[in-house]
Amino acid sequence: MQPVVSIIMGSTSDLPVMEKAAAFFDSLEIPFEMVALSAHRTPREVEKFATEAEGRGIKVIIAAAGMAAHLGGVIASLTSLPVIGVPIRSSFDGLDALLAIVQMPPGIPVATVGVNGSLNAAVLASEILALTDAGIKARVDVYRKTLSQKIVDANAALGEVKYKFKTN
Repeated sequence: MQPVVSIIMGSTSDLPVMEKAAAFFDSLEIPFEMVALSAHRTPREVEKFATEAEGRGIKVIIAAAGMAAHLGGVIASLTSLPVIGVPIRSSFDGLDALLAIVQMPPGIPVATVGVNGSLNAAVLASEILALTDAGIKARVDVYRKTLSQKIVDANAALGEVKYKFKTN
């Protein structure tokens, strides 16, 4: 089984956040890999990873990092594959990481999700893959329908909540 998505973390301390992305890919049966690389501590390894990713069959890269959070931008500068940045909450409630990821120079975009938003990164990556893979598209569509059903079920449950002045 060859991975089509790479989940890259600045360090393994990001794993508790990134597990949601991994679980989502597992549920949609999308092969992925998880690697710890640091733009600042292992720059040569990041360059090797980014320049070889497409040749290894990777189609989308999710890069998670906190604080200075340059990992996604460095990877995006070295490959034309889509890169999705996940800012990790560390200092400043993750605002520093969010700004570091979202403020890319023209021509080197990094799609960015909310702080600790690894699930949304995985959904976006899956939607990108679904453009050329009917099986993934079907599984993404099923997932989206379950989101609708959760709200329908929640609304029905709210109907059972009783208050003296509640009118519905």
